[in-house]
Order: sequence, then C-alpha cells, then structure tokens
Amino acid sequence: MSEGEAYVEAALADLEAALGYSFKVPELLVCALTHRSLANEKSAQERLAAQAQLSENGDNERLEFLGDAVLGLVVAESLFGLHPDWNEGELTRVRAQLVSREHMAQVAQEIGLGRHLRLSRGEDKGGLRRKATVLSNTVEAVIGALFLDGGLAPVRAFARRQILGEAAEQLAEELRSGAALGNYKSALQERLQAEHAGTPVYRLKRESGPGHRKRFMIEVRLMQAAGKPGQPLARGMGSTKKHAEQDAARRALERLAASAADACADQEDEAEL
Repeated sequence: MSEGEAYVEAALADLEAALGYSFKVPELLVCALTHRSLANEKSAQERLAAQAQLSENGDNERLEFLGDAVLGLVVAESLFGLHPDWNEGELTRVRAQLVSREHMAQVAQEIGLGRHLRLSRGEDKGGLRRKATVLSNTVEAVIGALFLDGGLAPVRAFARRQILGEAAEQLAEELRSGAALGNYKSALQERLQAEHAGTPVYRLKRESGPGHRKRFMIEVRLMQAAGKPGQPLARGMGSTKKHAEQDAARRALERLAASAADACADQEDEAEL
C-alpha cells in the first residue's frame, strides 16, 4: 500500500467512525465524497471501476439523488413514530426543516465532512468545501452510499443520532408552544390554499402599553379578491407583531377546525334522518 493509499484509508476510517458505520464496499463512500469537479479533472483511466458503474462521471450526483429520497423517507418515518399526535401539516413542516440545506450543512460540519471531500485543486482553493450547498449535497450522497451498502438500518441510526436528535425535540417544543416562526401562519395558508378559499392577510388593529411592554392585536382576514376588505377570521394578541400574527393564525385554524367538525356532524345527522 502506498503512502497516499494509506492516507485515504485512514481518512475513510475516521469518517466511518463519525458515521457509526463501516462500509463493506469502501468505493461507495469514496464515490459519495467525490465532487464532479474532481471527476471531470481526472481521465477515464484513473476512475475506479466501481465508481464508473455508479456514475458516468464517477462523482456523487447520482448518490445524492438517491440519498435525498432515502433521507426524506427515514426522517418522515421517525417523526411519524415519535409524534403520533402531530397532524400532517406539523409533520411536513418539521421534516422540511430537518432535511433543509441549512440543517444538513450543519450536520456535515458536526461530523467533519468537509475535510473529506474530494475536489479539484481549483475548487478546493476557491473554498468550495466550506459552502453549505456542497456540504448538504454531500451528506445526501453519503446517505445514499449508506443505503446501498447496508440498507435502511445504518441510515436510520445515523439520522436518529445526527439529523433528528436534539433538533427534532427543539422543533417539537416550538410547535407545542407556537414559537416556531411560520408555524400557525404557514398551516393556515396551506389549509386555505388547499381549499381554494383565499389568502390570509394580517392587519394591526391595536397596540397598547409602554415601550418595554407593548401588546399588539392583529386581525387575520380572508382575502378572496383584490380591493375587497375580506372576511375576518380571528384576532390574536402578542408582545410582538409576529407573535400576535401567530396567535391570530392559531385561533383562525381552531375556528376552521370547529366549523368543519360541525359541518360533519350536521351531515351525519341528516344521513340518520
């Protein structure tokens, strides 16, 4: 074994320790770490046969495609099992934040993935290994490699430890408290859009109290056409305008849910008659 090969093997072992998994086919992990800039820089004769089978260019883009799908499945599965009380909207929003580019780049930094990337000299000098997009894409490629080498089990273990972990619990607490930015507002907009009912619009109705203890009242209205005042849905209170908007959206969702439940009850009564 040459000095260079020994260095690569040691580096892979270090990354495997961070991943909590030892690859049966190390070429999969090498391919997951190979950016297209390096694959394009090398000649066809220099590419490993296993990498060539995985991707025409021997880079990690195909693994990234696979890993993105596997990641979404595993995170959705975990949230579904851990939070049986969450509705579809809550599950969707937390999953979106957990698999977001920002969060995946943070995961990459925590496991030191950047220093293992295989880049062209030019891109390396340009700081590509520190860019959030490249880091998040590489995490997805590594997840694809984990799946091909060991199935869902190592992906689930990695996701529970590095992707969900404290982040999922924090997001869960924010959802329970209504503190997550866009939580109730996003849920209200999603619901209204799904029902083709209109667009929620927020208006400041009143503010009171001294500067250091302000209270805001926000009204949310359902705008169905431009130039019309819109139907009032609910009002909310908060120490900031954003918190008051969240409260108004929450109350609007509760009223819509109650109205839907009453409508269902009326239909059941009519059916019995």
